[in-house]
Formats: sequence, C-alpha cells, structure tokens
Amino acid sequence: MKIKEITHQHRRDFYAIYECQFCGHEEKGTGYDDANFHNNVIPKMKCKSCGKSVIENGDELKSEYRPLSTKYPAGYQI
Repeated sequence: MKIKEITHQHRRDFYAIYECQFCGHEEKGTGYDDANFHNNVIPKMKCKSCGKSVIENGDELKSEYRPLSTKYPAGYQI
C-alpha cells in the first residue's frame, strides 16, 4: 500500500486514502506521521482486496517505494 492522499491531519494523526500498487484498490484509513510509520508500517500493510503487501510480494516495488517525509521533524513538540 502507499498513501495516495492525506485527507485530514491533526498534529501527527491523519486520515488518508491508501492505494495498492498491485491491484489499484483504494481504501480509507488512519495513520501516524512519524518516520517509523512511513518506513516500516505502510510497506507491511496488506491490501484488503488482493492480500498483497510490498514487503512480502513486491521485490520490484521495494526499490520504487518512497516514504513520505513527515510534516514535523522528529522530536518536535506539537
């Protein structure tokens, strides 16, 4: 999965539309805007339609996946 669009953000919590790189399925979900979430959690997210994730099935996509940068730097007090 990858973030297609962040629809709303309050501090570090956000709502987004996620898109599957394999089948194109879109789903709404929540997230947390820190480096761990963008680098580790999102690539492990499984698509509810096809059941694939970039970490498990996307050898060719791992090099293409570019995590978003965070809105606030690490350690920044909001």
